Amino acid sequence: MNISYNWLRELTPVTLAPHALAERLTMVGLAVEAVHEADDDFIFDIDLTSNRPDCLSHFGVAREVAVIEGGCAQAAESLVVLLNTQGRTEQLAAVEIRDVDLCPRYAARVVRNVKIAPSPAWLIKRLEAIGQRAINNVADITNYVLHELGQPLHAFDLDKLIEHRIVVRRAQRNEKIITLDGVERELETEMLVIADAQRPVAVAGVMGGADSEISTGTHDVLIESAYFLPASVRRTARLLGLHTEASHRFERGADYDAVLRAQARCVALICEIASGTATADAIDIYPKEIKPPVIRFRPERVAALTGLHVERNEMLRILTALGVRDGKGRTAFAKNERGSLIDDEARPAETGQALSFIAPSWRVDLEREEDLVEEVARHVGYDKIAAELPPSNMVGEYQSSEVKRRALRQALTAYGYDEAINFSFIDAAHDERFELVPEFVDATGDPARLVSLRNSIIENATRMRPSLLPGLLQAVRRNFNHGTRDVRLFETGRIFAARAEGASLPFEREALALVATGMQVEENRRGGTRELDFYDLKGALEAAIDAMNLHPLRFTSAHVRHLREGQAARVMLDDGTAVGTIGKLDEAVAALYKFRQRVYVAEVDLTALLMSEQISARYQPLPRYPSIIRDVTVLVAPRVTLAELLKAVRAQKIDYCRDAKLVGVYEGENIPEGKRAVTLRIEYRADERTLRDEEVDEMHRQVVAALENTSKAG
Repeated sequence: MNISYNWLRELTPVTLAPHALAERLTMVGLAVEAVHEADDDFIFDIDLTSNRPDCLSHFGVAREVAVIEGGCAQAAESLVVLLNTQGRTEQLAAVEIRDVDLCPRYAARVVRNVKIAPSPAWLIKRLEAIGQRAINNVADITNYVLHELGQPLHAFDLDKLIEHRIVVRRAQRNEKIITLDGVERELETEMLVIADAQRPVAVAGVMGGADSEISTGTHDVLIESAYFLPASVRRTARLLGLHTEASHRFERGADYDAVLRAQARCVALICEIASGTATADAIDIYPKEIKPPVIRFRPERVAALTGLHVERNEMLRILTALGVRDGKGRTAFAKNERGSLIDDEARPAETGQALSFIAPSWRVDLEREEDLVEEVARHVGYDKIAAELPPSNMVGEYQSSEVKRRALRQALTAYGYDEAINFSFIDAAHDERFELVPEFVDATGDPARLVSLRNSIIENATRMRPSLLPGLLQAVRRNFNHGTRDVRLFETGRIFAARAEGASLPFEREALALVATGMQVEENRRGGTRELDFYDLKGALEAAIDAMNLHPLRFTSAHVRHLREGQAARVMLDDGTAVGTIGKLDEAVAALYKFRQRVYVAEVDLTALLMSEQISARYQPLPRYPSIIRDVTVLVAPRVTLAELLKAVRAQKIDYCRDAKLVGVYEGENIPEGKRAVTLRIEYRADERTLRDEEVDEMHRQVVAALENTSKAG
């Protein structure tokens, strides 16, 4: 937003030089990003936060300058000087609000016999200095008042309004309007429009219509000034893809109490510049007065929350200059004979008692005591707040789910995976490519309905992602395009599915996805030693689960849409609940991304993992007695899994059998066709003594027998 230094000087006394003022404004929260010199003026480029719509005007910034300079801003009413008036507005026009919930206040006033012409040089220069294009005198005046007082206004050609009526209502089904930019737009029934007796003539709070715009043939104009519900304007502007100066202010919260003041200023300027004659009053439809919040304020809370020690009178000066009224609605405190600020009827409450203040109508961000404390603190100076932590007898700790997330990230990072963060929107072309996490599939096996965006911010990205894999695979392709062939990435994030009809918000789950491709690179080696495979990805996932202190996952072969047949597995919890998939990316999907090397992917339901029961941590001393190791090799069919063999060993429940793990797998010469040799290493150990060979032989025979039965069953 551009603010003119000379314009500010007309609204409040300014003694600071432009660059010094820019620095002070930045220190009180109005960040001045640059100061540009233009002719004999200086233009401040101010970056405002969305909670400060009151400063989207010169008058709003002037209030802040007045507090900085210790002065006061010129009253808005003093800017209004009407030249001549005649008649009443209700004799020339009629106004009706049908949707008060979206438009709590609407005011209309007529100026007759205007002469549409180019604006005077001073007005054109002032608008161009802040980057605004001049159009004609009436349009330029509404724009000028917008940037002066912050209230958006609109001028209608009164003769183009059918029956000279204004009806504020929701749009009707299939209703359309051609806006001032010449585009025909289809309206939705939840959008608020300004209509005449038959058709919409403006999109409320966003943009006017071409059918009622001011032209060289205009003689009588109707000046609109209103307050619209911010949420309604925000939604309409986004659905229509329109962002205007008016919508920028209305959707953040305009000043409902400035409706008539801004309109009167606009009308006065039209009478002065365009030689018009205004009606003596305005039609002001305001069915239910908006009440500003009453805020309880204890002066000692400033020191308690910020550590700043501020004099009571200085607090009152700052709040008064910002427009905060006392509990009786008065806009200022009087001064006693010593020049100190006091209540003009009674002194404010003594220390330890709360004062009552009423927030000004233009400050939508003032709602509670802490907000007033912040107002005092930012004008006293954030730089004066000491850098120290408040005293506390409490010890902070991470939530259980956050501890698991941190452990997961640390484990995957240790395995050489980089964390990726992608957009939550994907192309609709991915709808049928990827199998979703089990929670997004109903009991019949049908996938959940996808969530579509009506007004996507990225071209073609019209879906809320039901899977993290499309984004990760795009990241892999981007790495390939930049010459990086060894890629290992993981991502945690939310995925979305539509709820039942009528639900307002989609169903959300948190997911974890991994992708690995390329070579396994060892430290201090020039090249990769081998190509990454399925077991590298599986091992990384298992390491992450182990770091989260969860029960080991189970894997079973399965048919998965986006994975290659025979190299795909279903991921399950220890209790058999399916939570995801893992395997090699199918060639058809890989071809769509133009991958020429093997890519392995996994995706699991992280929400289910975070809700899983953790393994209790048990500590025991290091073994004092030696272990006895026995290897055993069994011939099994390919369909017999390692998990089945290990399960057979554990099922024997031998107290001294401490561990069983895979040594190797062999297929080829001297092995019967359709078989493979699997070698397991079994560890036996007692905590209280050294085991004898005869004892180990007996236990080992029991283990071998169990393995033989398992291999035969397979």
